[in-house]
Amino acid sequence: MSEDRKVVLFIATSLDGYIATEEEKLDWLFEVDGEGDNGISDFYQTVDTVLMGRRTYDWINNTINMNEYPYKDKKSFIFTRSTTYEEKEHIQFINQDAHVFVRNLKRKQGKNIWLLGGGQLVTSFIEKDLVDEVIITVAPKLIGTGIPLFIKGKYKMNLSLEGVQTFNQFVELHYKVKKD
Repeated sequence: MSEDRKVVLFIATSLDGYIATEEEKLDWLFEVDGEGDNGISDFYQTVDTVLMGRRTYDWINNTINMNEYPYKDKKSFIFTRSTTYEEKEHIQFINQDAHVFVRNLKRKQGKNIWLLGGGQLVTSFIEKDLVDEVIITVAPKLIGTGIPLFIKGKYKMNLSLEGVQTFNQFVELHYKVKKD
């Protein structure tokens, strides 16, 4: 039997743990001097599937000024509580238990799976032991308030540091999740 694919949380955060301001803005992130694309393209080559919540998907479509969906070369699954949505090419909306869906997805052949966000989806994945690796790029910014990367929940996760990389002012921390 082949080894299951890994679900990898790959995300940027402020030093005080926020992924966006309360107004869902990322201006603070782009005020930091990085290096190249801060490792995004190297990571992007390792995945063939993108998972995100509906709010993150809506934010990408409404905020990022792009002519086309940025992950069109990957299979995207958008988790939503809604039963009304418009199916689109490369995108499938999922309105079912994430635990069962992702466990089945991990058993299918392919590359790793990118857990893009947001905070509620990340927390639910952690609570259900669905995350295998965590790669967090920390920006040297304190924004004081906003949308937290990790919201309060009933979870504990033990991690093992796999590597640290810097991209000018950004620090990337790569952890593997210790499974019992």
